Amino acid sequence: GNITTGDQIAVTNQGNASINNQAGANITTQDQIAIGDTTNITNLPGGELNTGEVIQISPPPSIPIDNTLPQQLPQTPITPATPTVTNLVPQPITPSTPANNILQSNNPISNPTTTNITQSIQSNSTISTTNNPNLPNKKSDRQQININTDTKTALQNINIINNTPLTVAANSQTLTALEQNRNNEFTDHFGEDLLTQNTSIKNIREVLTDIARETGKNSAIIYVTAYQEELQLILYTSDSDPILKTVPAAHRQQLMEVVLKLRVQITTPSRRYTQSYLPPAQKLYNWLIAPISAELEAANIDTLLFSMDEGLRTLPVAVLHDGQQFLIEKYSLSLIPSISLMNTNYRPIQDTRVLAMGASEFIKQNSLPAVPVELKTISQQLWKGTQFLNQDFTRNNLLTQRQNYPYPIVHLATHAEFRPGAISNSYIQLWGNEQLQLDQMRQLGWNDPPVELLVLSACRTAVGDKNAELGFAGLAVAAGAKSALASVWYVSDEGTLGLMTEFYTQLNNAKIKAEALRQAQLAMLRGEVVITEGQLRGTAARGAVALPSELGKFENQNLSHPYYWAGFTIVGSPW
Repeated sequence: GNITTGDQIAVTNQGNASINNQAGANITTQDQIAIGDTTNITNLPGGELNTGEVIQISPPPSIPIDNTLPQQLPQTPITPATPTVTNLVPQPITPSTPANNILQSNNPISNPTTTNITQSIQSNSTISTTNNPNLPNKKSDRQQININTDTKTALQNINIINNTPLTVAANSQTLTALEQNRNNEFTDHFGEDLLTQNTSIKNIREVLTDIARETGKNSAIIYVTAYQEELQLILYTSDSDPILKTVPAAHRQQLMEVVLKLRVQITTPSRRYTQSYLPPAQKLYNWLIAPISAELEAANIDTLLFSMDEGLRTLPVAVLHDGQQFLIEKYSLSLIPSISLMNTNYRPIQDTRVLAMGASEFIKQNSLPAVPVELKTISQQLWKGTQFLNQDFTRNNLLTQRQNYPYPIVHLATHAEFRPGAISNSYIQLWGNEQLQLDQMRQLGWNDPPVELLVLSACRTAVGDKNAELGFAGLAVAAGAKSALASVWYVSDEGTLGLMTEFYTQLNNAKIKAEALRQAQLAMLRGEVVITEGQLRGTAARGAVALPSELGKFENQNLSHPYYWAGFTIVGSPW
């Protein structure tokens, strides 16, 4: 018969982590994650195979680390053990599984039902990712940054400003080299020069000052770079010179393990009613935020813009936790590719119109039954606009509607995938077999006049892949939009509807887009957005939203767990 499961996660501290699915008919699973000394994921369907992300992590050979600052280590080629993804039909093997569902050394598991196996990750690891199990396994791109000679030279010119080795003053050469490296990453991936402005320390401070005057929001820009032996943070504020802080405790390998563990703890269905995400969320807060918290407090900062290094661009920073509260409870947040690749102009978007388009039925992907309700509620009740559904959701119609009227907000309720490999692999699904590839988005002319906000309400990004991350973090600039709202993992239909309706409710009153998202996330966190008796209820006086019959089984559901809200991110300008 068929096999249908949720996420399948096999983790062992030592030995082989294996997932083995065999069915006479179809196999349908969500994400498959195997972490161990060696890994194996085997899917043997008699019919169709549909999986989510397939992630395998196995340790590389150990490399001695010299923590001398700031000299960088020479880049040493790493040849990890190659994990195996098999979707062809070998001789079926179904070993026994321990009754306690904890994967023992060299003990594969067979999954006729939902399997969730999680233990703490204690060994170093490297990440291998493929989104299509029908293709040969492809090792992910490098997991460590390669800095060019200019950056190495610049780092030697850092001036120590006090006796602690963790705080240094970054000179202009250091900052320029880092900015150029960031820009080059995105330019190489997208295949064109995306530069929107030339930046200097002076005009960055001027931008932050102007934004504060126009919006009343005090913003800070944080560059996060994960070197092999330490984490580096560079902080820009409007009223002081940039500072550079290093965190030797957070070497790259350890950092990436904790980032992955956080995602696994948040997105695993069996942990949806627990707080198992708190330990990694607190550890990441201590590495990424605590070292600069005093400076943020002194400058009265309320909005943070993160330019992240490879491996961190899909980190849900909203869920970082200081032991008392989530980061989103204190700051509005956004992810930027770099300062130079961001539109820094400010324009209020209240009293504007939205072009809302989407699909609820698909040929090869799961249906999205809440999309018709989402489009109608947003375009007719929460905002003014026009909606198009299913067969009217085509590239030609998208072009025509925006040419006929310069909608400042474009809302696309459909599947979108940021995938490994070339930029053309990432796409937004339109009606039928039609897809809008990421490298085609600039052809839509959304930069003239600019789309102020692009919303993708049902998307996800491949874990641990450099190119997928670049596609996500560069979404706004690639589309020619000032800002984008998207999610780093797929959120359930009812959860997406809850977040989106609350976001547009808050957008009416918020000064900036990131604050509207923050208020929507806080409403969900506080249990103010709930499903009761087949209706979605939020903070607005609009009343309840009736759910489609397909979602009627969710008679009572709390949407406060970070799975439902933490993955949504403002990409590009938060303003």
